[in-house]
Amino acid sequence: MRMREAEAALRGPEPPRDCPICPRLVAYREANRAAHPDWFNGPAPSFGDPDARLLVVGLAPGRTGANRTGRPFTGDFAGWLLYETLLKTGFARGTYEARPDDGLTLTDCMITNAVRCAPPGNKPETSEEANCRPFLTARLASLPRLRVIVTLGDVSRRNVLRALGLKASAGIPGHGSEFQAGPYTVLNSYHCSRLNTNTGRLTPDMFEAVFQRARALIGPAD
Repeated sequence: MRMREAEAALRGPEPPRDCPICPRLVAYREANRAAHPDWFNGPAPSFGDPDARLLVVGLAPGRTGANRTGRPFTGDFAGWLLYETLLKTGFARGTYEARPDDGLTLTDCMITNAVRCAPPGNKPETSEEANCRPFLTARLASLPRLRVIVTLGDVSRRNVLRALGLKASAGIPGHGSEFQAGPYTVLNSYHCSRLNTNTGRLTPDMFEAVFQRARALIGPAD
């Protein structure tokens, strides 16, 4: 077994609740915990269907989003566009109400992040991406039916490629790019952040088109 696979097998797909690996992220987590003890304040766990054929990979939790609620893309602006799009394309059921107990479920889909802890300024360092990558590798390996990966932003795309043991330059950058990475088809999108949508860099139709392509590749829900 290669080193990255051994690390992934040792760590498993989800970091511990008080993961100690990245000192800067630990300090930020502790500061948030002191200021807001009622928040989740920990590595945001993956959310969705363990038999998923689609994996959506973001970059890192937002401070007032998943770091607060404990569910990826829940509680901040990006979650509204992501979950509404998943509902439209048949990858989710229920109603998204920006809280982890809203009853929303994912169907044939899972969501995770390349870095699981909220970083200061929403910008993880490259060393933190590398530290967290074995969890992403393990998450990919844990999905036996996985066929398509949607990466939200080029940093996410590069982390997915590295988690698969490939060069970060192996995939095509940019919104709407599509390429093979080992056994998976990777679809890259601009991140569904408020900045990208407010500036028109990413429209709801552009975002939905990526997930419609994922649906076409995967086929109808079982």
